[in-house]
This record gives sequence, structure tokens and C-alpha cells, in this order.
Amino acid sequence: MSTTQRIGRARARANIALAKYWGKADVERNLPAVPSISMTLDPLTTETSVEPRADLLRDELILNGTPAAAVEVARATQLLDRVRAEAGVHWRARIESQNHFPTASGLASSASGFAALAAAARCAAGLPFDAAATSALARRSSASAARSVYGGYVELPAGLPGDDALAALPLAPVEHWGLCIVVAVTAEGRKAVGSTDGMTHTKLTSPYYDAWVEAAPALAAEVRAGILARDLGQVGRAMEQSTLAMHACALAAAPGLIYFQPATLAAFARVRALRSERRAEVYATMDAGPHVKALCHAADATAVSQALSEVPGVLRTILAGPGPGVELV
Repeated sequence: MSTTQRIGRARARANIALAKYWGKADVERNLPAVPSISMTLDPLTTETSVEPRADLLRDELILNGTPAAAVEVARATQLLDRVRAEAGVHWRARIESQNHFPTASGLASSASGFAALAAAARCAAGLPFDAAATSALARRSSASAARSVYGGYVELPAGLPGDDALAALPLAPVEHWGLCIVVAVTAEGRKAVGSTDGMTHTKLTSPYYDAWVEAAPALAAEVRAGILARDLGQVGRAMEQSTLAMHACALAAAPGLIYFQPATLAAFARVRALRSERRAEVYATMDAGPHVKALCHAADATAVSQALSEVPGVLRTILAGPGPGVELV
């Protein structure tokens, strides 16, 4: 390693989409077909280092202490190739990445992982930190990763085919609103169908896909307005509709994509019961995975966590609040 090269290190957090992203307008450039709005989650973190190495013929990726699969290495190399081209460097790198929460199970580990990798890779290549450039770079690998570059509440617009520069936009900072996400973990391990493959399959085979793309912008607008007004009811109602519309679209694919576990539906029902019984103002969402995420005021988080932990099949709960964006460490 020459004296002009450095090890880039970054930390990023997962995010939960309150208005869902599902579907691509441009597969090659990984552009989302619909707008999405998210909350960056603390403490669901990924820490990643990129070490340029003169002795390597190809990039290496160590994920959670284990050599990564070839497909994961290839995705990381594609990101590094874009950074190397921009910086005019030719080294290969050893990447080490550690997720401090379940990986590839519907908790947005790809979002925090590629946001951290994008920031660390640009740092290793000697490029100055630029949030928009980092977000656009991360988005090429994982659209949700574009949102994890920013903290608090974040929006990713829908993309237009050919727009390589599309990046997420900060909507409101961490201190804007102290909400809490209670994650009901209902399974361990990787999900059977990844989000990218699931989106492609849904677009090609679901009779509801066009209706989902048409409806999603209005739901995102409701979530955006509710966040800015600090109106949990407005956010929650639109969030639940966005969640169920996304899953309905995927369920109607051929064959249908079922990301739920029995405990997923039971936990969702428990959230609605808490609300109808006026025990807590709380709303539920699920990504392409089996876990339920309950959105509530911080003052209700302990009660919501206790209620969800009592649902048969819920393995544990995780409490998270709004967190900061990507950090160089």
C-alpha cells in the first residue's frame, strides 16, 4: 500500500421505509419506480472498512467475520469500480463489514451495508466526503442504501430512466421528532427471496404492479406531510396502507411472494389491537421480510415492546429511534 493510500472506515445505520419502495424504473441503474420515505434507525449499525492492497488481484469481502459469497463480492466490486474510475486509482481492496443486527432478513442490512461501503470506499480513494455523491453511489447498489446516508427522516424520489445522479434528500433531522420503532423479530437467518429478485419477479408477473406504482406517490405525500406536521396518525395510516399495498402486489405475483411468517400477521394484529383498545398510538409496517416494525411515540415504546414480545413466534424485540447519517470513523 503506497503512502498516498488510506484505509477508509465508515459507520451507517439501517432505515425503515415508512412509505415503501418496491419496483425499479431502470434496472441497470437501480432507479426506484416509486418515491419512498424512511427513518434512519439507531442503533442498527453496520461498520465497514476498505483497505487498498497492492498484493490483491481481486477484491475481498469479509462479512460478519466470514468470507462472503461470490455474488456479494461481485456487488461490492461493482461499487468499488465506480469509485476507482472516479478517483483514477487501480488498487484492489480488502473489505471488512460487520452488521450489528440480523443480516439479509428484512431489517435493511443492505441499506446500512452499502451506505457504509460507499462512504468508506470514497474515503479510501481520497475523495472528499459528499453526502449527495455518496447517496447516489450507494443507490446504484441498493436503492434503500441511498436513504441511510442521511440521518433522521429521508426521502428518495422516484427515478427517471438514465438518471445516474439520483440521490436521497434529507426531509427532517433527528431532533425533529422523537418517534420509536419497535422491531418484532419473527425469524433468524436469510429470507428465501431477496428484495431485488422479488421486485423483478413482481414487476414481470403481478397484475397489481401498475396499480401499486400509480398509488405509491400519493401515499408518500401523506407520509411526508405527516412527518413535517408531527402527526403520527397521518403518518401511520398512510404507512400501513403503503405496507399492505406493497405486499398485496407481491402476493399477487406468479408464483406469489410470501414474506410473512405466522408470527408476522399475529404481531400486526397485536399492533392494531393496541390501537383499537387505546393502549397506545401505534402503527405497523413490514419490509420484504418477516419482521413487524411498530411505529409509536417514544413514551409508548416500552409498553409496545412488552405487548409484541408476548406474541407467539416473536423471538425478541429491538427498540430503535431516529439516528444520524453515515459517519467516517
